[in-house]
Amino acid sequence: MRETSTPTIIPADSAGSLADLPGRNAQRQPERVAFSVRSGAGWRDVTAADFAAGVDELARGFIAAGIAPGDAVGILSRTRYEWTLADFALWSVGAVPVPIYETSSPDQVQWILSDAQAVGVIVETRAHLDGVAQVRDSLTGLRQVWCIDDGDLDEVVEQGASVTAAAVVDRRAGLGRDSLATIIYTSGTTGRPKGVELTHGNFLTLAENTCATLPDVIGRPGAATLLFLPLAHVFARFIEVLTVVGEGRMGHSSDLKNLLDDLASFQPTFVLAVPRVFEKIYNSAEAKAETGGKGAIFAKAAATAIEWSQAQDAGGASLALRLKHGFFDRLVYSTLRSALGGKTEYAVSGGAPLGTRLGHFFRGIGLVILEGYGLTETTAPATVNLPTALRIGSVGKPLPGVGVRIAEDGEILVQGVNLFHGYHGNAQATSEAIVQGWFHTGDIGELDDDGFLKITGRKKEILVTAGGKNVAPAVLEDRLRAHPLVSQCVVVGDGKPFIAALVTLDEEMLPAWAANNGLAGLSVERARTEPAVLAEIQRAVDDANSAVSKAEAIRKFAILDTDFTEASGHLTPSLKLKRNVVMTDFADEVEQLYGG
Repeated sequence: MRETSTPTIIPADSAGSLADLPGRNAQRQPERVAFSVRSGAGWRDVTAADFAAGVDELARGFIAAGIAPGDAVGILSRTRYEWTLADFALWSVGAVPVPIYETSSPDQVQWILSDAQAVGVIVETRAHLDGVAQVRDSLTGLRQVWCIDDGDLDEVVEQGASVTAAAVVDRRAGLGRDSLATIIYTSGTTGRPKGVELTHGNFLTLAENTCATLPDVIGRPGAATLLFLPLAHVFARFIEVLTVVGEGRMGHSSDLKNLLDDLASFQPTFVLAVPRVFEKIYNSAEAKAETGGKGAIFAKAAATAIEWSQAQDAGGASLALRLKHGFFDRLVYSTLRSALGGKTEYAVSGGAPLGTRLGHFFRGIGLVILEGYGLTETTAPATVNLPTALRIGSVGKPLPGVGVRIAEDGEILVQGVNLFHGYHGNAQATSEAIVQGWFHTGDIGELDDDGFLKITGRKKEILVTAGGKNVAPAVLEDRLRAHPLVSQCVVVGDGKPFIAALVTLDEEMLPAWAANNGLAGLSVERARTEPAVLAEIQRAVDDANSAVSKAEAIRKFAILDTDFTEASGHLTPSLKLKRNVVMTDFADEVEQLYGG
């Protein structure tokens, strides 16, 4: 059993809560731009003083609406400024915001609002209103539904005019770090999602220590981030708090179709994303270069970036490599950085393994990806790579105040200031998950001699072949998904004589690849049996197989005629694979791989 921990830099303080942050920041630097809000073709600045005033006005409105301390209030919306405003206003009155993915079905909305015993819900659109209306009869405790697009939050502010500022001050005074801050429902890859209770201290103490650990990222002058991941996810929610604690500038991007334009105009200094975003950036750049007849140049530039990054871990680049790297920086890398606004130096990646190749590539072009690891139950990050302690291929060391242990069976255990209070209304599940103060993550990993953590798979997803070989599918799946033509893949073989895979094609990347390979107009249906496509996927499989032993290698694969999406029910809102659903829905395809 191996174990490591990092002591707190800023000790957990019983005083204070998230509700104190807007006023604190306004008092320190009232004219500092705290937020930039999309307004037409540009951005409208919101100062720290403006934000604090907006939070107070909305908080008074919530008091007028009858929201009491401890009341749960749902938020169902895309990522936008009003979400952050509502979060801090609800915290200011002692309420408990409950995030809901805007893509959630009425049944999912019903379950979350019912289980959390929500008395109100904030929705973004009329469509969301309709969804809530479908299940409202079963939500006997739901008293209020506010729609952002209908201006309902403005009406709440108006209603709060009769409430004194002192009433909000009194509510804040009743909060501490042990107070419940939010209930976040797990993605639910199996069964009903569980409500994870996180306290003000979970967020605040972890954020304070993270800021102290990452001064070059969070604390630098002009630090700014553009949130585009769903605020319903704990990762984005933590970054929301982190940016306010660190007094950086925050923006929100609610439509991924406009993301590149938003990044270019907002000009963040750091971003957070899941590995799939970085894979898309790389694959799109490669496809664009090939379409423009510059595929060979891009390939050389990519290889140079990777070689340069690897050299940083081995004593530094040679003069020849530095000169070549400088040449491609002017020719290729600067263009890629410009797509992110031109000022982005760091990115935080989580949710799934990034892959060593991509990590080196992005560092080589001037964007250092700080890969981390965590879960909803750990308030997002438990470990993270630092600019000063970076090991590509790992998820870093524990953050201050966090401990990591590897159990005898390889399972990753976590304890610390970030550990959740418990599962809402489910003491049994809580006691099963937290044993002697350690949270059992369900993930499998390794700690190296320097305390860096590496994720090797999911405990429940380990495949055991008919020959008794244990296989972690994540290693193969992550490498396969990195190929431009591959959207999703599922490695199978539990109880079977060999390992195989189900593969889906990336419909966005297919046209460019097809055109570059003399197959313009190739449809997904035709691509499934096209020899050139099959050969290309085989090459991707061969590359994935190079990372494992012969017994763990993929021997056969099948290309499906559909993709795995959230809409199809095969991905969670945080883009995690619902492996059990895939195995049920494509049982026939799996059997055909084994001659069934």
